[in-house]
Amino acid sequence: MTATLPTAFQHRGYKLQLKALLTTGAVALGLFGAATPTALADQPGTEDLRVTIKSAQPQVHGLTDSASDATCTINQIMVNRYSECEWVAVHVDVMKEVNGAPTVVGTIDYDVKHQMTLLANSANWSETFTVSKARVTREGKDVHVNIAATSGGGTKATVHFSQGHILDSGPANGSIDYTTAAIPKGTVNPKAKTHYTYTFTKPGIIPGSVSYDSAVYRCDNYYGSARASRSGCAIPEAPTAVSMVGIPYINDGIRKLRANGGHYGDPNGGQPLHWMINPTQEDKNRKAVCSVPVPPDMQSAGRTSCDEYPFASTYEGGTYLPANQREITWVNVQENRTQGGTITAWRNKMHVMDGDPFYVIV
Repeated sequence: MTATLPTAFQHRGYKLQLKALLTTGAVALGLFGAATPTALADQPGTEDLRVTIKSAQPQVHGLTDSASDATCTINQIMVNRYSECEWVAVHVDVMKEVNGAPTVVGTIDYDVKHQMTLLANSANWSETFTVSKARVTREGKDVHVNIAATSGGGTKATVHFSQGHILDSGPANGSIDYTTAAIPKGTVNPKAKTHYTYTFTKPGIIPGSVSYDSAVYRCDNYYGSARASRSGCAIPEAPTAVSMVGIPYINDGIRKLRANGGHYGDPNGGQPLHWMINPTQEDKNRKAVCSVPVPPDMQSAGRTSCDEYPFASTYEGGTYLPANQREITWVNVQENRTQGGTITAWRNKMHVMDGDPFYVIV
């Protein structure tokens, strides 16, 4: 996508033309570049600032826990449930009008690597980033950069960086602290993302800026109580997985379905399921597939509780999927309770909320 925007830098015949070569690689993510307009946009003979953004395929770094950081790849956003690595390359052209035509008289090339790690047990977290030493030519020397960041969803971002850093003087490290206002129990905050803004200055040149976004994150205290907060944050578009291993009949029922072509919720190439928080629809889903008599042999075996897959508490539950993609298994009441406890513990740990994708391990 190419956006034509007003001139970012120009003074005494000079202009900095930014090409932010930014590529995203996360589930359902968009990365948007923008330049700050200046008063020069109305002056005759000025050129447009063109920010070029290349899109990429989603890149999810595995079904991992909070101890695993997402890997980093240049011009990609890599994510897992609790971690993001965003590595951005930026190219700047310094332009000067020569004989009435815009001419490149210098260049700046550098990259920024962000590593953000969210916490399952806190709505406050941090991010580190490194700005590489810029490779410059001619008039690209001595350009300064300031970095700002904003968040949302009840979270505030505070940047720690040596503002005014000269890009070609060497690499520079920074960090961002994220603090979230107290989340009431049972509450899920709106999804948010970090909006980064880079402002470039050089003596004799009017400042300008370019922006891009992080992956989307979300904080909640859904399982909190009056006695204890269970606030935490996660990247909702990154799937997680719940294991049915050790829950014998339920595990076997899902395995048989997959052996016959059922693929929803299968982490080995299947489509993810999506959690649903809607008790009324959950009850309808369960009744749609489990309102059948207990078979006599199951009655004799004490397996009188109907367990449905996909779970009634998913958007794929009930009769949403064709019959060859769903199944019911008769289990004893205790096994159903064990499954319920397993799912609740998993949701609590991984902060799984309405609409979140996930897989089922058997």
